[in-house]
Amino acid sequence: MFENLENELPGDGKLLISEPFLFDPNFRRSVILLCEHNDTGTIGFVLNHRLDINLPDVLEVETLLSIPLFLGGPVQKNSLHFIHNIDALISTSEQVTDNVYWGGDFEIVKEMLAGNTLEVEKIRFFLGYSGWGGGQLADEIEEKSWIVTDANEEIVFQEDNDKMWKSILKSKGGKYKLLANSPESPFLN
Repeated sequence: MFENLENELPGDGKLLISEPFLFDPNFRRSVILLCEHNDTGTIGFVLNHRLDINLPDVLEVETLLSIPLFLGGPVQKNSLHFIHNIDALISTSEQVTDNVYWGGDFEIVKEMLAGNTLEVEKIRFFLGYSGWGGGQLADEIEEKSWIVTDANEEIVFQEDNDKMWKSILKSKGGKYKLLANSPESPFLN
């Protein structure tokens, strides 16, 4: 589908944008933040697949905060992960890109939740993750299943998750803007 479109190389701090007609329901119209990419594989989190449950529904911590959960991907859906932009407070985080960090000391996060001091707009929690073995993602990019582009704090923590896929493609302009307006089904006119 993405014939003759320029594509960046995958890496930490990049986004994967799924092609419009990717049939895999795990990645349909997905925006994935890549947090780790090397010769052995890739780990990322789907930014725009919000679940109908909140963090207090799966974590035993008393908090008044209502923090949504996202489906990070189809791998280990019973594992909890988080990205944030509060590195100064959460030690041992790994920087993904400017002002975007992955993981860190979860005990600090739990203390912030219990004290209701966590700024909800500065953190995202995921059940599961998206993962590829060494070379697997490169093959999928070669098959034109993904567009690779830069991530930034504004995109990663944007609130309108339902429109994220479309707005990123539109912002790239040109051919990408046309893709953003593709129908949900290739059989629709």
